Amino acid sequence: MKIKYYIFSLFISMSLFAQKQVETKIDVKKNKIGAQFNLTFKTNVDTAAKVVFPTLKNFGKMEVIRSYVIDTIKHGARYDLIKKYGVTQFDSGKYVIPSLKVLINNKVFATDSILVEVSDVKVDTLKQKLFDIKPIAESEYQLSNFWRYLLIILLIFGIVALSYWVIKKYKKKQVEEVEEIKSPIERATILLKNLEKKELWQKGAVKEYYSELTDIARNYIEEAIEIPAMESTTSELILALRAASIKKKMKVSVETLENLERVLKQADLVKFAKSRPLDFEIAEDKNKIEKVILTLDKSIPIEVEQEEDTSEWDEMRRIEKLKKEKRTRIINAVGFLLGTLLVLFILLVSTKGFDYVKDQLIGSETKDLVNGQWVSSEYGNPKVYLETPKVLTRKDTSNLFPAEVKKLLKEASVFTYGSLQSNFYIALATATPKQELDYDLQKGLEEVIDKFGGQNVLLKQEEFQTKMGVVGLKGYGTMALLDPVNKSSIKLYFEILLFKENGGYQQVILFHEEGDKYAEQISEKVMNSVEFKIGENNE
Repeated sequence: MKIKYYIFSLFISMSLFAQKQVETKIDVKKNKIGAQFNLTFKTNVDTAAKVVFPTLKNFGKMEVIRSYVIDTIKHGARYDLIKKYGVTQFDSGKYVIPSLKVLINNKVFATDSILVEVSDVKVDTLKQKLFDIKPIAESEYQLSNFWRYLLIILLIFGIVALSYWVIKKYKKKQVEEVEEIKSPIERATILLKNLEKKELWQKGAVKEYYSELTDIARNYIEEAIEIPAMESTTSELILALRAASIKKKMKVSVETLENLERVLKQADLVKFAKSRPLDFEIAEDKNKIEKVILTLDKSIPIEVEQEEDTSEWDEMRRIEKLKKEKRTRIINAVGFLLGTLLVLFILLVSTKGFDYVKDQLIGSETKDLVNGQWVSSEYGNPKVYLETPKVLTRKDTSNLFPAEVKKLLKEASVFTYGSLQSNFYIALATATPKQELDYDLQKGLEEVIDKFGGQNVLLKQEEFQTKMGVVGLKGYGTMALLDPVNKSSIKLYFEILLFKENGGYQQVILFHEEGDKYAEQISEKVMNSVEFKIGENNE
C-alpha cells in the first residue's frame, strides 16, 4: 500500500484545486436507528453523455433500502442528472458513506465521502413499565473448562487405545485358530493354508501376501531354531541360520538357504520397491517357503547340545535382547514425555488462556515492543512530542504533493514505524502552510478515513485533550483492509489524532490488529504521550 499518499490527505484535499464533476448531498447527518438518510448525487453533462450511477446494495456499512429513478433537468444543451438513494443502518454509531464511483462517458468520477451518525431510540420510561433484570439461572450441573479438557484428553487416549487394540487383534487374527498348537511346524503349516485361502495376490494385494508369507517363515525360524528372525534383515537371517546349522549340527543344504534368501529378497523388492512378480513366480515362492520350512524342521536334531553361556551365539542373543529392552525404554520415555507435555499444555490453556500459551511459546512482536526500551522525542515543525516503542523514521516528502499543494505549504514532515502489512503501524505528520487556511478537522478526519480505502468502516469520534490542555479531534474504530500480498482481508483497529496547533497541522495515526492486547497497551501509551509546547513559534 502506498501509505505516503494517504497520510497528507488530512492537510489539503485535492478537491480544493479541481471542480467537482459529481456533487454529493445528504438531507441529514444524524438520524435514529432504522430511519432513512436521503443521499443525492448530481452531475451536469451534455445531452449525449452516458452516465452510470452506483447500483450497490450497501454503501460501506449503510444499507441501500431504496434507489429512486433518475431526475433530469434540462438547461439548454446540458442536463442536470439527479440520482437519489435511501440508506439506513440498524446499529447505533458513526459510519462513513465511502467515496463511490460514477461513470460519465466511461470515465470514473468519485463522489465525496460523508460521515453520518445513527443514534439509539430513547425509551419512554414514564409510560413503559420497567422491570428488574432477572438473575442468571444457575445450571444444575456446570462443567468447568479444566474438566472439559480432561475429558477430551481421556477421550483421545481412549480412541488411541481402542485403535491399538483393534490393530493388535487384526495382526493376531491369523494365529487365533492355532493357539492350542504347540508345535512350530504345525502352526506354520496351518498358517500357510489359511494364507492360500485368502487369495491375497489374486486380488491384487501382492505386498500384503508377501508380508504374511515371510512373517510365517520368520516366526517358524524364531520359534523352532531360536533365532531373532523377526528383527533381522535378510542377510543377517541367512548368516544366523548358517551359524545355527553348525551349532545345532543341522544338515541344511546350500540350496535350501539360497531358496529362502531368494524369497526374502523378492519380498523386500515387493514391499519397498513396489515390484510385482509374475503369477507363476508368486506360486513358486510359496512352494519354496513350504519346502524350506519342512526341510529345516526335518534337519533339527531331537536333542540339541547345550553350549556354554559364554558362547558367541548366546552373546548375540543377549545383545539383541538388550537392544530390544533399550528401544522399549526409549519409546516409553518419549511417550511419557509427550503425554506430560500434552497434559501441561491443556492445563495452561485452561487456566491461563490460549493467548498466554501462544505468547510464551511463539512470542509476540507487540509484546516485545511493550516491554522494550521506549523513546521520547520531538518530531516535525511545529514540534510534536511523542513517546514510542521505537524511534520513528523520517520519510521523504519531496514527491508527496502535486505542484498546486506545494505552493501552499511552507514545510511538511512525515515520520513512521512499521507497516499495515505487519498489522502494526505508527505515523506522525506535521505541516506548516505559508498562510493560514480555513481547515476543518472534522472534514480532515473523514478525508483520512476515506483515503485509506478500508471496507466495513466503523468510526467513532470525540474531543481529545493533551495533559497540557491542547484540544484536538480523535477518531477511532475498525476497518477491513485488503492485504495485497495474501489477497485476504485484515481487520484493523485505528486511532487518529488531528490538531491545529502553533500555526500548523498535526496528525498522529496508529493501526494494529484488532484484539491484540499488547498493541492496545502501546496505542494507549502513545496517544497519552502526545504533547505540544504551547505558544511555540515555527522555526
